[in-house]
Amino acid sequence: MPKEIERKFLINPKILPSDLTGKNYVQGYLSISNNGIVRVRKEGDISKLTIKSHQKGITRDEFEYNIPINDANRLLKLCQKNIVKKIRYKTTYKGKIWEIDEFQDNNKGLWVAEIELSSENENFDLPDWVLLEVTDNEKYFNSYLSQNPYLTW
Repeated sequence: MPKEIERKFLINPKILPSDLTGKNYVQGYLSISNNGIVRVRKEGDISKLTIKSHQKGITRDEFEYNIPINDANRLLKLCQKNIVKKIRYKTTYKGKIWEIDEFQDNNKGLWVAEIELSSENENFDLPDWVLLEVTDNEKYFNSYLSQNPYLTW
C-alpha cells in the first residue's frame, strides 16, 4: 500500500528565496470523511484523482492516479464546498525538496510548506523561513480549508 510521509509548516514568505517559480493548482474534494478524502486536482496540464486515509501523525495511505483533464474539469464541478486554489513553488534546502503553497481566493494570506520523507524518523534541517510545525493541526489540511477557508478564521 503506498504511503505518504509528510511534515507541514507555516512559513514566513518575506524571506523565501527570490528565484522561485510556481505552478497553479486547483483542487476539490469529492468526499471528506473521518476515514479519508477523495480529491481531484489540476496541476497545470496534469490532472490527478487521489485517495488519502485520514490519520493522525505524519504517515497516511495515499493512492494517486492520472486522469484526463476533461474528467478533472467535470469532477471539479461535483466537488463539495469551495475549490482550493494555490500556487505551488518547489525549492531545495540541504538536499531536501520543499513544496511551498501560496493559497489564493478565500485562503489568501496563508503560506504552508511541506517536506516528504522516506521514513518517519528521517532527519532534516529547517530553512530559516520555517516558523511553526502544523503537521498534526487539521486546520491546515487542504480538505479543511475547502470547508473552512482561512479568511473566515
